[in-house]
This record gives sequence, structure tokens and C-alpha cells, in this order.
Amino acid sequence: MKKNNIDRREFFKTAGIAAAVMGGIGAAAGCKEGGSSTPLGTTGEDGDMTYRTNPGNGDKVSILGYGCMRWPMIKDENGKDVIDQETTNRLVDHALENGVNYFDTAPVYLQGQSETATGIALKRHPRESYFIATKLSNFSNFTRENSLEMYRKSFENLQVDYIDYYLLHSLGGGGMAQFNRRYVDNGIMDFLMEERKAGRIRNLGFSFHGDNAVFDELLKLHEKYHWDFVQIQLNYLDWNNGGNTKANAAYLQQELDRLGIPSVIMEPLLGGRLSKVPQYVADQFKERSPQSSVASWAFRFAGTPAGVLTVLSGMTYMEHLQDNLSTYSPLKPLDKDEMDFLEYIADLMKKYPTVPCNDCKYCMPCPYGIDIPAILLHYNKCVNAGEIAKSIEDEGYKKARRAYLVSYDRAVPKLRQAARCIGCNQCSEHCPQRINIPREIQRIDKYVENLRKDTL
Repeated sequence: MKKNNIDRREFFKTAGIAAAVMGGIGAAAGCKEGGSSTPLGTTGEDGDMTYRTNPGNGDKVSILGYGCMRWPMIKDENGKDVIDQETTNRLVDHALENGVNYFDTAPVYLQGQSETATGIALKRHPRESYFIATKLSNFSNFTRENSLEMYRKSFENLQVDYIDYYLLHSLGGGGMAQFNRRYVDNGIMDFLMEERKAGRIRNLGFSFHGDNAVFDELLKLHEKYHWDFVQIQLNYLDWNNGGNTKANAAYLQQELDRLGIPSVIMEPLLGGRLSKVPQYVADQFKERSPQSSVASWAFRFAGTPAGVLTVLSGMTYMEHLQDNLSTYSPLKPLDKDEMDFLEYIADLMKKYPTVPCNDCKYCMPCPYGIDIPAILLHYNKCVNAGEIAKSIEDEGYKKARRAYLVSYDRAVPKLRQAARCIGCNQCSEHCPQRINIPREIQRIDKYVENLRKDTL
């Protein structure tokens, strides 16, 4: 590893993981003042959910959090995609019954439907049985009036009179100037701090999609704003390589630990990319642990750092929820040998030139009707399956050509394919992964056209 990167073993030792692995994980206990060099605290025996204790207020939070950005969808009578409320209710019921108590949503998730569906599902249970997190997603209109309206609408959608964990949504893009425009210059930060004092916000934090330098600037504001928690992207693939975002999770987690700020983890699977790995990589996992799912390795990695409060997963299907419940009931932190294995796996994964799309759909809707995530995810699927041809001279070119074109037409309707992209670039500014979306879409379109014309 490069000298300017943070060594995995040294970091986990600093974070208190060595003690947790070697000596077992004790009952819930708060962090020591000045940093979380000891775990936030965990409980749970075999078959029971692992919990972490928020040092700020004693909240006992399940290490598995429910990300509400991927609720199951169905078509309504008009052919519109809507959340399947009945299935969502069943998922929430099963999660709560098995110890999950943290639910994370936002006004913009699922084209504005997530908060309402999440509120309906949770309202059927005692308010004290769950913690709810939502966000101020004032990306395109950050006037004070719009921001206040969005804030108040969240209470209405969720059917609550207080929000447990409230986030400034997706800081980092546009640097500190953008942060000031969205939250400071319009007086919203002062308003939110007053709301926290009044108890309508129990914990105030932010989610982060930026570089290390901007993160440092935001943490300098801790003394002024007192960040109760921070949500970061953390997974084994970009642990020391933040990719387009230029933010290393190892560094972000280290800085939060230094200040004693609990972290909430998003994208432990990178939008599913770390569960849908190339077959050669999947075989390595199965050889190492035949009974473990590929996804479980990523979730164990994300839950291992001592300062992590909860790890979010967008569980669309019951089998996803059940697998994650198994992984975290209880969590078995990774040991050094397993960490080395995941470092080896990460090196294998980096050899596959996938587009870092996490299917968050922040880029949607496209004004020209393009299904951006579907195009990128289909391309990634073919990369992992070895169905990307480089030249007409390649062995297996005909098979790869047919496989790509047939599956592309099945995955993306023709009127929503890459050929419709005009490069307006309205999408890129909303992408948390900082993908140059028009460039990638047009590159894929050129590849598809060459396949169709047999001129690759």
C-alpha cells in the first residue's frame, strides 16, 4: 500500500477493533471523552442483533440500519412506478421483529415517495421502538422558504412530531461555498440548531460526498455546530481509494473517531456492486467461506470499525433483509487475516472497468427520458460477466456481441437508451459519485453502435 494511505491493520488497532476481536465485545458502554478509541458498545448473543450505543444520548442503535431508498416498486393503474406499500410494511415488520430500529429516508428518495411510505409503515408500531433519520435535500432550491417547507413536510410525511437523526443532505459537492449557500447564508443552520434545542431534532449531522479537504473544513465547524453524527460512504473497495469523490473512508472514519463523532455508514455494497461481483471473484469468497454470502463480507467490513453507529442497507427483498440479519445477529468483526483477504479481493475488483454507479437515481428523471442507471448498471453487469468485446478480432466476439445487444434491449427500452443523450449535463451535478454521466453514456452508446454495425 502507498505510504500516504492509512494501513488497515494499524487503523483498526487505533479504532479499538483489535481489543474487540481478541477480547470479545462487551456490553453497551459509552465512548471515552475525546474520541472513540473504544467501541461505542455492542450487545447480543448468538441469534441476537448487535447494537451500538450513541455516546451523545445513550440511544441503543441496531448495527443494521434500513436504508429506505430502495423500497419495492409496482405499477399503479396508470402505469406509474409507485412503492409497493403492502410489501414495504412486511419488510418493516420483519426488520423490527428482528431487532432493526434505525430507518433512513429523504424527501428525494424514490422520486419523493419514500418518506410517505416509510411513515405509513412505521406508524403502525410504537414510536419509541424505532429511530428515524431523514434529510434536508435542498439541492436545487436552497431559499429559506423552500428549505423550511421541505423540513416541515418531512414531519407530515413521516407522521412524527420529532426526528431522531436529521441530516444536511450530501455535503461536499461545490465545497464550502455550496454549504454556505444551502445552509448558512439563508439562516437554516441557526434554525436547525434551535429546532434541536426544542427537541424536534434529537441529533443533527450531515451526509458527505466530497473530498478530504472539504471534510476537514466541515469538521472545523464541530465546535460551533456540534455535529451529533456524520454519514459517510465506507466499503472495502474504496477504503483507501475514494475514486471520483477523492475521499478515503479510512481517513474520514479516523477523523470522526478523533473527535468522538459516531459515523453512520452508507454504500457498504456500493449500490449492490459488491454483491454482484465477477464470478471469478465470487469463487474466491466461496472458497474462503462456503456458507457466507458475498454481501456478508462487505457488511462485516462496514460494521467492524469501533466508531460506527449503524450500517445502512437498502433491502428491497426479504432475502436481502434475512441475509443481513444473519450477518449482524451478532456481528463478528473481521480479524487481521480476513482484512488482508478483502484487500486482495479489492485489488481483483479494480481490474474490472465498471462505472461507479450506485443506482441512487439522483440523476433522474432525465429531461430526455434516458434511463441513466439502467444503462450504466447493464454495462457493469456485462463487464463482470466478461461480455465486453474489445475488438472484432477477439476470440468469442460474436458471442459477446449478441449477449450485450440482446440483454441491452431487454434491460433498457429503446426510447430510453443511450442514443438519446445530447450531453446537456443536468445529471452530473446531482451524482454523489461524481461520475461524468454524459461522457459515460455517450461512450456506451458508441460501443453499442459499433456492435450493431459490426465495426468494433
